[in-house]
Amino acid sequence: MFEQLLGRDAYAWRTYAVDEGELPASPTDCDAYIVTGSSAGVYDDLPWIAPAMDFLRAAKGKVGLVGVCFGHQLMAQAFGGQVIKSPKGWGVGEHVYELMAAEPWIGERPLRIRLPASHQDQVVAKPPGAEVWVASEFTPFAGLVWPGERALSIQPHPEFDPAFAMSLIEHRRGNPYPDEQADAAIASYSGADDRERVGGWIKQFLAQATS
Repeated sequence: MFEQLLGRDAYAWRTYAVDEGELPASPTDCDAYIVTGSSAGVYDDLPWIAPAMDFLRAAKGKVGLVGVCFGHQLMAQAFGGQVIKSPKGWGVGEHVYELMAAEPWIGERPLRIRLPASHQDQVVAKPPGAEVWVASEFTPFAGLVWPGERALSIQPHPEFDPAFAMSLIEHRRGNPYPDEQADAAIASYSGADDRERVGGWIKQFLAQATS
């Protein structure tokens, strides 16, 4: 999905099965890393989570880091923030987020963006040194950036195309999404979104982080 979003030929892609204990030997093995989604929670007692956070701490400031959904949460937790299973419940469907800061990789800044959401966990305390660049009422810490440290994260999923997102919602209809929530989430995909725009921002961020 990220190859499609950012360009299959734009980078030399390599995948690491972090949930199976596979990590790069050194943070500088790659110019940048994208930490993607997961069914796990960052607070789960799983043997691979602590090493993954150790790796992120070692990589911070040395290479480009981009976290999405679970990756956003893992970076926040690793760098001193807090993540919990939110009492607000699931955020699902396309959500609208406000742009909170004028970042150098954004260019002309819109007031809001619309992106697919699919999460129950949330960052509830931002790490020291992090700034919020995207927020909503449901997800106040929806996007974090660490100025000067080559690190960026976002809670929603710019890599989800609508067909995949709606298929996932239908797969989860009834458990954990009640019909009313699933119907509303499906209906939210009737308009245009900002996936391509945000994908372009991530590419610009990576270009600056690796230059």
